[in-house]
Amino acid sequence: MKLLQVNNLVVEFTNRHGTLRALDHVSFDIAPGEILGVVGESGAGKSLTGAAIIGLLEPPGKVASGEILLDGRRIDNLPPDEMRKIRGRRIGAIFQDPLTSLNPLYTVGRQLTETIQTHLPVSAAEARERAIQLLRDTGIPAAEQRIDHYPHQFSGGMRQRVVIALALAAEPQLIVADEPTTALDVSIQAQIITLLKRICKERGAAVMLITHDMGVIAETCDRVAVLYAGRVAEIGPVHDVIHAPAHPYTRGLMACIPDMTQDRERLHQIDGAMPRLNAIPTGCAYNPRCPEVFERCRQQRPELMASGATRAACWLHEKIK
Repeated sequence: MKLLQVNNLVVEFTNRHGTLRALDHVSFDIAPGEILGVVGESGAGKSLTGAAIIGLLEPPGKVASGEILLDGRRIDNLPPDEMRKIRGRRIGAIFQDPLTSLNPLYTVGRQLTETIQTHLPVSAAEARERAIQLLRDTGIPAAEQRIDHYPHQFSGGMRQRVVIALALAAEPQLIVADEPTTALDVSIQAQIITLLKRICKERGAAVMLITHDMGVIAETCDRVAVLYAGRVAEIGPVHDVIHAPAHPYTRGLMACIPDMTQDRERLHQIDGAMPRLNAIPTGCAYNPRCPEVFERCRQQRPELMASGATRAACWLHEKIK
């Protein structure tokens, strides 16, 4: 059973110049206990996908078509009050900058206990005990004392742990983590990744991990979806996508990563830039940058096609059939 299903999700922004399509028929699913990585360049639509799932799309952005199902129930068309109950209780969110998730005027204990009591039928004393345990679980030392501290009294890595504790407060089934390690140094990143993996395994929660860092994806995820210009370019098991990428864009991304075993003076780069929303080319959106482009790529937009263990939106795999 899939916990989260995203089917043909289209997100559009309407302004006085017309309608821009930011997500174009994005589909994927996540099973309980699975970590799905969502990767791509800035502007690919990663964070927008997460915002649509947790019901925090900023106007004028809206879900124009498609559907988002949580445990078989459609959630993208719920009224704001109902969605608020689901957010926090059944879907937890972890954002890139912990300071945007924490109120500087309240102790972390107050923020945790209020979240717990909002979603779970427990007393104030039980909520506090649960909050202390969450801080312990997320690796914060001396949790009994630290619970009464304010966000500014924690380091960046410790603040991110508090945010993870906050996301887990009501035992959600799904956690949407948007660039949770970007602002942290490498050793702290590794600790946060280990923590996310452990929580996923112990609690059976599904995690959608949004990042631009293929190293984090390789360390953490079971499967990965590569986004390009608002569409899924490739999706499949992490090992296969990293070691045998089927889409030229994914191959380009993988070639940009330094290889410690090879003596290379120059790193590969993908020429050009991702197209603006008002200038997405006809056919495959990647075709102006693709080293393997041929005529059909410029005319028709490919859907995801099977290629070994993964699926890629690339006409090269139509030719192989």
